Amino acid sequence: MAAAAAELERLRMAGAGMAIAVLTSGGDAQGMNAAVRAVTRMGIYVGAKVFLIYEGYEGLVEGGDNIKQANWLSVSNIIQLGGTVIGSARCKAFTTRAGRLRAARNLVEHGITNLCVIGGDGSLTGADIFRSEWGGLLEELVRDGQISEEVARENCRLNIVGLVGSIDNDFCGTDMTIGTDSALHRIMEVIDAITTTAQSHQRTFVLEVMGRHCGYLALVSGLASGADWLFIPESPPEDGWEDLMCERLGETRSRGSRLNIIIIAEGAIDRSGKPISSNYVKDLVVQRLGFDTRVTVLGHVQRGGTPSAFDRVLSSKMGMEAVMALLEATPDTPACVVSLSGNQSVRLPLMECVQVTKDVQKAMDEKRFEEAIQLRGRSFENNWNIYKLLAHQKPAQEKSPFSFAILNVGAPAAGMNAAVRSAVRIGICQGHTVYVVSDGFEGLSKGQIREVGWHDVAGWLGRGGSMLGTKRTLPKTCMEKIVENVRKFNIQGLLVIGGFEAYEGVLQLVEARGQYEELCIIMCVIPATISNNVPGTDFSLGSDTAVNAAMESCDRIKQSASGTKRRVFIVETMGGYCGYLSTVTGIAVGADAAYVYEDPFTIHDLKANVEHLTDKMKTDIQRGLVLRNEKCHEHYTTEFLYNLYSSEGKGIFDCRINVLGHLQQGGAPTPFDRNYGTKLGVKAVLWMSEKLQEVYRKGRVFANSGDSACVIGLRKKVVAFSPVTELKKVTDFEHRLPQEQWWLNLRLMLKMLANYQISLTEYISGKMEHVTRRTLSIEKGF
Repeated sequence: MAAAAAELERLRMAGAGMAIAVLTSGGDAQGMNAAVRAVTRMGIYVGAKVFLIYEGYEGLVEGGDNIKQANWLSVSNIIQLGGTVIGSARCKAFTTRAGRLRAARNLVEHGITNLCVIGGDGSLTGADIFRSEWGGLLEELVRDGQISEEVARENCRLNIVGLVGSIDNDFCGTDMTIGTDSALHRIMEVIDAITTTAQSHQRTFVLEVMGRHCGYLALVSGLASGADWLFIPESPPEDGWEDLMCERLGETRSRGSRLNIIIIAEGAIDRSGKPISSNYVKDLVVQRLGFDTRVTVLGHVQRGGTPSAFDRVLSSKMGMEAVMALLEATPDTPACVVSLSGNQSVRLPLMECVQVTKDVQKAMDEKRFEEAIQLRGRSFENNWNIYKLLAHQKPAQEKSPFSFAILNVGAPAAGMNAAVRSAVRIGICQGHTVYVVSDGFEGLSKGQIREVGWHDVAGWLGRGGSMLGTKRTLPKTCMEKIVENVRKFNIQGLLVIGGFEAYEGVLQLVEARGQYEELCIIMCVIPATISNNVPGTDFSLGSDTAVNAAMESCDRIKQSASGTKRRVFIVETMGGYCGYLSTVTGIAVGADAAYVYEDPFTIHDLKANVEHLTDKMKTDIQRGLVLRNEKCHEHYTTEFLYNLYSSEGKGIFDCRINVLGHLQQGGAPTPFDRNYGTKLGVKAVLWMSEKLQEVYRKGRVFANSGDSACVIGLRKKVVAFSPVTELKKVTDFEHRLPQEQWWLNLRLMLKMLANYQISLTEYISGKMEHVTRRTLSIEKGF
């Protein structure tokens, strides 16, 4: 025990003697505070001194009170705040060598040789210039007598690590930049509000969003809202676009739509490079079509508000990784940027990323627009192609010989309706007969099946829950009636959107093929459940919305506790046996603990947690938040935890219980779930169409191979189709869980940022990767 304790202490003090400074620069972005918090706490965790630099590079140049040493409490209760609490400012002085000389003097004065910069590519480029000049700056300070040679030797190397904070998602090398997801939340809130008024008055709205050089916000919000027309700088419309756009708007009105939405990035241009303004588009619609049209320019509202759960978790993950990168830096290590690749943090050479980012702009300047789209990355190109597929295609003129049915199974989950909508429309575009089924497998057995048309799914994108209706009934309870209706309606494919019951139900249908030939059809499962417990995918539809709903509730609970001295809240989340919801919400709200089934705990762990909170209450932080997954332990129930904490904390703090319940299922889907559902719906139907063609023989479909019934899911960075029969081998059916779950790695981050004594040997550092122009751009994202 003594040896283990000594090793833990050694690792905890791995950063002893280091001094780390963190600053935010350029435009603010939601999530910056979560990053500052993570860098500060991780730095202190490893034994380093951590300094906060206020007002960005301006504070670095000015010095004085702008550079302050931080402690654990300095960054308490900031994770939920938008903007940056340490301030950000444009600084002309730092662009000059004289300014950088003053900045070097200020850092040396505090013994700081490790700098974490949170900002855009301009801020990060400035940091790299500063690093490259460091040796010369110190020599100049020695010559001027401002520092001694001994001090120069002690501070001879400056290590730089960057985190990209930019709502535009315009930096090559990372799947997402800090602030992008939150900005999309603001945009979608506005679009949802505008939609209600536009439908009331049959209006057209022209919505201008940020994106001077990058159309990511416009593209994703256009995809997530079903916009009629979209303008982005990477792909200007073809000449004569005015006629095409007005024709499209007229068609949607003639099909019964009461509103039109046009989204335009502020940097939108035509093929000759001339700007396309929102007012020009508005005037065009009014003059050509006579539609009642309004312009809404969102502006800085996109930078405002509380950060989303994704941005809080992303920033926390990147901040911790930044400290590890500084800890492991050697004289030969180049300045790096911490990036997100799938679910993993990676380190990339800073200037290589900056160069590829500049290449995109150069391609746009030289009117190589197709190349610019590709350089933005696979995610951007995917979004663009799917948007064009959904917005610009029309129902097929000729019918195909195929038909498929769509049903929702299990509990409702946000994003289900977005998946149904895109699946229906792509199916109709391909000429298939598309049926929808009410009330899941039970409705399929009762014949609650109807053919659906293009306009039947209009307005479904932003709807929460399930418009089709959903039940948990499994096929084995009504197999013969299901088979009868599959035969009656000549259903050749099933698209099942739902949770664990959807996966288990399709598996039952596949296993019954030997008995019923009618079930030898193509089947696909789109995982949709707030629990995120379906094998074959890292993310299920609805889980992002659920985490945000739980996070918003916990934010309010924390706010309530801040007005009360010494209070601990025990909050119960849903999720069945899966602790994803509890864990990710816990990270997003800065919880003190999150109890889950997958990470077994004992009474000794509970005792340690209570003692930890007791110590915390002796500081200025006099509130605590403990999350408990609903089925984390048979005996340690929510009431048990309440009684334990109340008893052990008596005289120090009091307790309250909150059971979040079904509010986690409700509400409009987040931008992620709308976009994800839309893309999965498209990809699932394209896959089904391909499979139907493969197994079509002599006028009928016969599919009995394992790969004819799959779960579609996002695994790391790619969409994969996993046969349900293969997934059965890696499923814990008793607890309704995949046997391996990637998110369990996040639990270490939760514990470290809550200041529990954890050995750093458990931390898996992101790898430093050498990158090329191709790997940075084409391999970026889903």
